[in-house]
Amino acid sequence: LCMFISDALDSNFTKHTTLPDFPACFQLSVLPWAPCIFLWLTSPFYIFYLKRNNRGYIMMSILNRIKTVLGLILWIVCWTDLFSSFHEMSQNQLKPPVYFVTPLVLGMTMLLATFLIQFERLKGVQSSGVLFIFWTISVLCAIVPFRSKIMNASQAEVSVLLRFTMFYIYFGLILLQLILSCFNEKPPLFSSVVTDPNVCPETTAGFLSKMTFWWFTSMAIKGYKSPLENKDLWSLNKHDSSELVVPNLLNEWEVEKSKAVSPEEEEVLLSKRKEARQPSFLRALLRAFGPYFLIGSAFKLLQDLITFVNPQLLRMLIDFTKQPQAPSWWGYSLAFLMFSASLLQTLILHQHFQYCFVTGMRLRSGIIGAIYRKSLVITNEAKRSSTVGEVVNLMSVDAQRFMDLTTFLNMLWSAPLQIVLALFFLWQNLGPSVLAGVAVMVLLIPFNAFIAMKTRSYQVEQMKYKDERIKLMNEILNGIKVLKLYAWETSFKQKILQIRQKELNVLRKTAYLSALSTMAWTSAPFLVALTTFAVFVTVDVNNVLDAEKAFVSLSLFNILRFPLNMLPQVISSIVQASVSLKRIQGFLSHDELDPESVDRRNNTSEYAVSVVNGKFSWAKQDQATSLVCALLGEMEKLEGQISIQGSVAYVPQQAWIQNATLRDNILFGRPYAEQKYRCVLEACALTPDLEVLPGGDQTEIGEKGINLSGGQRQRVSLARALYSEADVYLLDDPLSAVDAHVAKHIFDNVIGPEGALKGKTRILVTHGISFLPQVHNILVLVEGRVSEMGSYQDLLKQNGAFYLYFICIYCFHSDLLVDEEEEEFPDDALSNHTDMVDNEPVVNEARRHACVLQVKLKVYWEYAKAVGPLLSLFICVLYGCQSATSIGANVWLSEWTNDALLNRTQDRVHMRVGVYAALGISQGVLVMFSSFTLALGKIQAARKLHQTLLDNKFHTPQSFFDTTPIGRIINRFSKDIYVIDEVLPSTVLMFLGTFFASLSTMIVIIFSTPIFALVIGPLALIYFFVQRFYVATSRQLKRLESVSRSPIYSHFSETVTGTSVIRAYGRNTAFVLLSDMKVDENQKSYYPGIVSNRWLGVRIEFIGNCIVLFAALFAVIGKEKLSPGLVGLSVSYALQVTMSLNWMVRMTSDLESNIVAVERVKEYSETATEAPWIVKDKQPPPDWPPKGNVEFIDYSVRYREGLDLVLRNISLEIKGGEKIGIVGRTGAGKSSMTLCLFRLLEAADGEIVIDEVKISEIGLHDLRSKLTIIPQEPVLFSGTLRMNLDPFEKYSDEEVWKVLELSHLKKFVSNQPSKLELECSEGGENLSVGQRQLVCLARALLRKTRILVLDEATAAVDLETDDLIQSTIRTQFEDCTVFTIAHRLNTIMDYTRVLVLDKGKIAEFDTPTNLLAQKGIFYGMAKDAGLA
Repeated sequence: LCMFISDALDSNFTKHTTLPDFPACFQLSVLPWAPCIFLWLTSPFYIFYLKRNNRGYIMMSILNRIKTVLGLILWIVCWTDLFSSFHEMSQNQLKPPVYFVTPLVLGMTMLLATFLIQFERLKGVQSSGVLFIFWTISVLCAIVPFRSKIMNASQAEVSVLLRFTMFYIYFGLILLQLILSCFNEKPPLFSSVVTDPNVCPETTAGFLSKMTFWWFTSMAIKGYKSPLENKDLWSLNKHDSSELVVPNLLNEWEVEKSKAVSPEEEEVLLSKRKEARQPSFLRALLRAFGPYFLIGSAFKLLQDLITFVNPQLLRMLIDFTKQPQAPSWWGYSLAFLMFSASLLQTLILHQHFQYCFVTGMRLRSGIIGAIYRKSLVITNEAKRSSTVGEVVNLMSVDAQRFMDLTTFLNMLWSAPLQIVLALFFLWQNLGPSVLAGVAVMVLLIPFNAFIAMKTRSYQVEQMKYKDERIKLMNEILNGIKVLKLYAWETSFKQKILQIRQKELNVLRKTAYLSALSTMAWTSAPFLVALTTFAVFVTVDVNNVLDAEKAFVSLSLFNILRFPLNMLPQVISSIVQASVSLKRIQGFLSHDELDPESVDRRNNTSEYAVSVVNGKFSWAKQDQATSLVCALLGEMEKLEGQISIQGSVAYVPQQAWIQNATLRDNILFGRPYAEQKYRCVLEACALTPDLEVLPGGDQTEIGEKGINLSGGQRQRVSLARALYSEADVYLLDDPLSAVDAHVAKHIFDNVIGPEGALKGKTRILVTHGISFLPQVHNILVLVEGRVSEMGSYQDLLKQNGAFYLYFICIYCFHSDLLVDEEEEEFPDDALSNHTDMVDNEPVVNEARRHACVLQVKLKVYWEYAKAVGPLLSLFICVLYGCQSATSIGANVWLSEWTNDALLNRTQDRVHMRVGVYAALGISQGVLVMFSSFTLALGKIQAARKLHQTLLDNKFHTPQSFFDTTPIGRIINRFSKDIYVIDEVLPSTVLMFLGTFFASLSTMIVIIFSTPIFALVIGPLALIYFFVQRFYVATSRQLKRLESVSRSPIYSHFSETVTGTSVIRAYGRNTAFVLLSDMKVDENQKSYYPGIVSNRWLGVRIEFIGNCIVLFAALFAVIGKEKLSPGLVGLSVSYALQVTMSLNWMVRMTSDLESNIVAVERVKEYSETATEAPWIVKDKQPPPDWPPKGNVEFIDYSVRYREGLDLVLRNISLEIKGGEKIGIVGRTGAGKSSMTLCLFRLLEAADGEIVIDEVKISEIGLHDLRSKLTIIPQEPVLFSGTLRMNLDPFEKYSDEEVWKVLELSHLKKFVSNQPSKLELECSEGGENLSVGQRQLVCLARALLRKTRILVLDEATAAVDLETDDLIQSTIRTQFEDCTVFTIAHRLNTIMDYTRVLVLDKGKIAEFDTPTNLLAQKGIFYGMAKDAGLA
């Protein structure tokens, strides 16, 4: 092509002169062609991609016009060149062909570029990456001729002026094009950017901004200035939203399923293949998300290749420093090449991560959506095979595993590739001795694997103890009042501490293991280098270890380290994901309900509901309910047909309540109509309930309707049906959960012949008999068949099953009704206060923790104190020493390599290897030592912090537990202690490691090139700013993400329990949309979280790349003074620094998030405590109280500061042995009397004196252990029965059996195989309520003190147990003072005196007979109870 132009590359011409230049032929051919080849290769793919992804149409703008015009001018310029060549040819000047080919190619390429500019505009591309890269390459390639043309012109005349001028016009234009392509076009017409108020800036970001994630900066700044809130988050990109992702995945899954079900004929043909192909969910996933993911893989491939460029450049750089005569421009260009290679690697790596994470995010959305949709249509048979918890796990755990896997999946092929490449280059460098090093690496893999396995088994063990501890803690907090009343705290504290000790022992073992693995991980690169170098020098006398070999090998070994460590991890996470895949696929392959099983079309039959010859299958269940389910199409239909005319409303037996406001629960997606709504509330007797609920009908109902009583839930469920105005009502025993009088109201106003539903078809399942006379038709089901049918009168005459049923039920009912009257108030009124306690403080807590963004240094100091201040200091010193030895080893290596220059290698080899080994091994030992000390420290801190928290919680007054939700206290004991045990120490370890690594890099570079100190200032400043912005923003994004995550799962578990209701009302789509919305809401905070990591990565790595650049530059500048060893040392250190800088920021962020746990535990370890348990100098004598006289002197009390008094100025004297009954209406202060005796409430005023001792002066345990109470709710703890009676093991077995006999439990206990060791489950669930009450009686008998307080159970347990307790008390506690809080007056009619309280004052106090004669309050109460 070039013909007679001076020959191609001539090295004298390029490398070995101070004014280098490329030969003309190279300048005319290769350089201009490079960008053209790039554009022609990429454009077909790019055009195809644009055709597929059309984003709308962009209006022609000035920018666009300028670009197009410039493109055309460029084409003209190139062809002017071509024509001038033709012109010269016609003048008989022979030109080589290159003068024709190059302008032709260039011109065509400019036309292509101009076409792309317009094509992108039509397809809505705002900023083009392809063209940007094209213009950049063009400019870079044109710089060389630009310089050489000037150099030539200054030496000689310009031969062809036209070509000379044209070239400079060309250069100016492409530079302009490059500058213009940095700017963005306007967004396309009608795109979301225009319509969405809070659009994500990524959609409009330019190419450069996307590559560097510059578009995220606005959020980073916002998060730094003030805490982010939900409204600050950008909307989700269309492509990531559930509405696109889920249908896409489901379509692929449908395709898979249809392939799997092959038609009959095929089966006959392929009878050999018995197994029909299972539909594979994996294939569906690959087809839905694969293509996008592959783009990320392409980036990864590029990045892997570029990784190996730097070690080669390092080799050239060291080589360069060895040659004193080498021109310095070569050094500079190497430095800049290293910088650009690192920069390119950074940008590409983060693009790859971005693609992977977004794929993971879409995977999660898709899987959650698919599972949710499936759960709405799955048959009941299938539903029973997996619990709600398991299905929620599919969503949370399994979907999460896929998400985590996508980030590493590329490592599967990338790790082997990197290992192969690294080994190839190492082999070139050091020959076969590499194998020694690799052998060490490979040997370390099983070592690490073994440690990982042991660690996992320890973790399982530790989880077991942790669960045990939390379970016990939960019981303790639930029964804390009882513990205080019995003065049993110390015994239970011991139990917790025993479990905690076991937990810490396992934690210690884990810590030692992890110290070993840390050592392996830190000394691995060193051991590898040591063995390789040692083998290399000893194998052959001629092998000389010079700087080039040593440091290039070191940097290659560092590259090797990552894939070798990642491979086992990736493989284990693939195994986990495949298990998850099986589970998800299993769930998605379950049978679905047949939507056609019930004919809902308005057919012409005269019946509203008809079942002809129906036969249904379902597992065991109540038959009447089954009939309703069959009508709803919830059961598998074997034969026959069902038809229902019009819409259906359904009230299930177990009311299903959503976590929404009361009004939303009733409207259930229908529009609100004031008038109709009020009528519905009235009919369902909900109006009085609204008055007691804190927010009226806007009260937020907790999950599963937690803050409504059973009756209220049932009535809300009924109101929902009534409001829906359907045609057919299926009511499944809605009246069983409500009280008799309410049931009557509802039947009359809603269901009955005169109710709101008259004229509608209603099918009522009932076990009550009282309403049957008023219904039109009765269906009697026996064993799944209709045995009789007809009106009430007809059936009574027939004497069939109905008659028998009626008679038994009737007798049964007459008893029941009597019992119900005894309750003072129905359970419906009880449940209006739980809601307030739980809901309010949560908001404040979030707000409070958001305010404290900068965790104060004080908290770090608290943690250091818990570890032990000296130990903390010692740990830091150890880390410093370890870094020092590591630097020492490498400096020694650089000295060793300098021997090669002076040719004194052989005589000193052994000394060199020996010292190198000593330094390196001492580093390993120090690492292990520092990890061990850190482990000791962390165990110490964990023990201390838990101990103080526990001590404080046992000493906290009762009022604290009444106002703080238990969940919040448990959270301190579970989540926060877990963070302190496990998460925080590992974060500290990583932080210290990365901090010292970064520090040692700086020291090494400054040591070799002191001038580097100048650059550190500005770089550190940038680093600091980026780090502050990132930490502030990412922490809040994490918080927002975790807050928005739980609604997905709670909404899902709610849906699973209510599927039949949702289906009956036909609300499937609405619920699917709701779920999608919640998922998108969560992804909305997750997405910026991912991007914040990329944003940080690009910026921090840029700083790292600058460090590489300056280290190399200064090495080139100070080349005369530096030995090649030092250059190798400082640059190879610089190449590693990016990793540690990056991790250091992440660790700072994690440290700040996790140290909050210390603060929260501290906060609850410092709440106010109650009076001391034992006051040494005021201890009462051991036989106190001898008589049991009790005196109240002008006594007043209130529940908490700032509340009204509950007892006012009470004065009374009680002689030892008197029996006192305490009565009064609800809220008169009866229970408060007893709480005062035990000092659960401290006096506001006045005194209580027991046998001459003022109770306010003695220790709480001294007081409480001398009183006995039989509480209202019997509380049992999980453990043996013996422990429940006598936790301190003070009494002998005989005594225990004796009290069991007295409390009528002996027969029950001796029949149990384990006798006294009978295990009570949590809350004593395995005993009946009556038996639990008797256990409490046995406790009282065992303690047998002079004063007994009996708080009667409100709802009579059963009259039998009650009589047993009363008679035992009369005989056994004859000579004791007894206080009874009575709800049934007949128990206290024979007491010495009765105290009547009213509004906290004494109203009447006398013997029962006198009081009845006075005809006062007591007489009125007795009359109500039918005793007077």
